[in-house]
Amino acid sequence: MAKKKNKKIIRYRRPLNINVGMIVFALIFVYMAFYAYTYVKHDKIEFYEVVEGGIVSDRHHAGIIFREEETKYTDRAGNINYYMREGGKAAVGARIYSIDETGTLSSLLAERAGGTVMLSAENLAALKKELSAFSQTFTNENFRELYDTKNDLDYDVLELVNVDTLKNLDSVIEEMGVDFVQARADVSGVVSYTVDSFDSMTPNQVTAELFDKSGYTKKSIKSSQMVEIGAPAYKLVTSSDWSIVFELAEDEAALYNGRTSLPVKFGGKNLQTTGAFSVITGADGGMYGRLDFSKYMEQFINDRFVDFEIVTEDVRGLKIPRSSVTEVNFYLIPKDFLVRSETGQNLGFYKEVYTEGTSSVVLTPCSIYNSDEDYYYVGTEEGSGLTAGDYLIKENSEERYQVGVTASVQGVYNINRGYTAFRKIEPLLSNDEYYTIKKGSEYGLSVYDHIVLDVAAVTGNGMVLYQ
Repeated sequence: MAKKKNKKIIRYRRPLNINVGMIVFALIFVYMAFYAYTYVKHDKIEFYEVVEGGIVSDRHHAGIIFREEETKYTDRAGNINYYMREGGKAAVGARIYSIDETGTLSSLLAERAGGTVMLSAENLAALKKELSAFSQTFTNENFRELYDTKNDLDYDVLELVNVDTLKNLDSVIEEMGVDFVQARADVSGVVSYTVDSFDSMTPNQVTAELFDKSGYTKKSIKSSQMVEIGAPAYKLVTSSDWSIVFELAEDEAALYNGRTSLPVKFGGKNLQTTGAFSVITGADGGMYGRLDFSKYMEQFINDRFVDFEIVTEDVRGLKIPRSSVTEVNFYLIPKDFLVRSETGQNLGFYKEVYTEGTSSVVLTPCSIYNSDEDYYYVGTEEGSGLTAGDYLIKENSEERYQVGVTASVQGVYNINRGYTAFRKIEPLLSNDEYYTIKKGSEYGLSVYDHIVLDVAAVTGNGMVLYQ
């Protein structure tokens, strides 16, 4: 019997051949994996780009407006209708209003107003401006002013419609023989149909009680309204000069002392101007501030109380966040110990070193971060080239100076090159969020520099960033 053949197949295993290429690839892979892991785990450092800007410091005040104004009264009873809109400028002899004793003119106006009436672009712009001013100054604390503004807008629309309609009805009225009397301006001025309890009052009559609005009354006279003999018909402001009187605290009086003019901002009017400043004594013996203006009176024709801001400081420079600012200690080195290279580019100091019991002098390059009249400020961190206790030798002299005295400098960390580099700052003004610093200072910042946003994330000078 023939022997049975063994048909089992044994797989041949190739020997593992490790070459240089595989080793290099493995090392690169490990390095990339480590770098990616470190990047993910490392806290990211956010930066801020330095911009030009400034901080405005101001004081908020509430004031009372005074104008050269004269209230005109009716000499008969009837329905009053106006030919001019609120805030319009009236020349001498200009028609201001008419009194309709029979009511015929009022009925005719009502018939015409019942149709479609188009307001002019000028009238629409005036209404938009009034509404915009209200929206910019509205607060929940003054919610009741919302209804006053609504009524004022309703009145303004009615007044504008009546004025336009009345002008267009002149010929019709004459043909109908309507019995009415027209009143004309005896002097030139700006027309207002709002009268209040402060009419004819002067700045020197002011008292602290007048700033309490609860005792203030204001009345707006409307077209087609029935008036009695001797009732207020309109008010004429005869001068563009006007004043604001406001309460003045002792610290504010000291702050404004010696100033003859002050920059003023009216937030609701989107207006900034300058007013002549003086201090006056009120009727109650109190001290008050007074601001005098010669223009923009028409924009406040219906206002008696006004909120405004006095700009006490407006400093321009570079704007940086407070979170970027820190203080760092530096070694103080006398200026006459500085050594420059032949090219003048490299700076350093001659440091005394000891090797095997023998002393020698070595030129040690150092980075300078600040200077004053007497000293250069040199880094204290490891690798800066100097440590406390080192002796420096003055060039061409045997005079020695021991490193050790330090002083702090306020600054930020610049990261333009991917690592942190301290840069000093010279603050000019600050608020809760930002500093305005001097622009163009030596050892300082420039526009568009990138600095660390949160200095708490930085461990020191020369820190390499991952972002």
